[in-house]
Amino acid sequence: MAFNKIKWQTAQWAEIRWWKNYLKDKDTDSYLKWKKDYWKGVLDEISPYFTIAPGSKVADIGCGPTGVFMNLSDFTTVAIDPLLDQYATHLKQFNKSWYPWVVFETKPMEEITYDSAFDVIFCMNAINHVKDLAESYTILTKALKPGGVLIISIDAHNYSFYKQLFRKLPGDILHPHQYDLAEYEAFLTSRKMQVVQTLCKKREYFFNHYIQIVQKSK
Repeated sequence: MAFNKIKWQTAQWAEIRWWKNYLKDKDTDSYLKWKKDYWKGVLDEISPYFTIAPGSKVADIGCGPTGVFMNLSDFTTVAIDPLLDQYATHLKQFNKSWYPWVVFETKPMEEITYDSAFDVIFCMNAINHVKDLAESYTILTKALKPGGVLIISIDAHNYSFYKQLFRKLPGDILHPHQYDLAEYEAFLTSRKMQVVQTLCKKREYFFNHYIQIVQKSK
């Protein structure tokens, strides 16, 4: 457990460092427009399988500085990330006041205590970053209302050899957890969650990037 904590703390340090380097030369208005267009594309892509009903309460967990919350102004939205305060301090591209429809909470996923609170939860490119993966899946499941929908994206290993190697060596410092698609699906199905659809967003050598649309049992 102590080793996992150190891996997570290292990953968090690397995460804010990555964001600072990535955004340092980007024009704020251009970047924010590009990011909103990106999230619109994601919402359009999942729309054949799921759309957010009017009046839904939505969470963006592991939201980062420019998460899908940017495009959720029609809904009551909670955005949660352990690095929100650092984003506000170090990144000119993030300002909470730009998003008056969002309630921001600075905390890791493991400290979320919502119970059957949300109709929809987005967890986009975040589950690989948590301290306790199994506990985080349990928390996401608990936070959904019965019949609620989880939209989650993951980087899943393509080869068992590299999965085992990356678990032993810091080959992917930003992501302290290394699993394949079947293992990620098992985290969901073992919690009585139904995987409605899995979309492959990007194919790469070590990992493929997937979006899973998942429904909690009623």
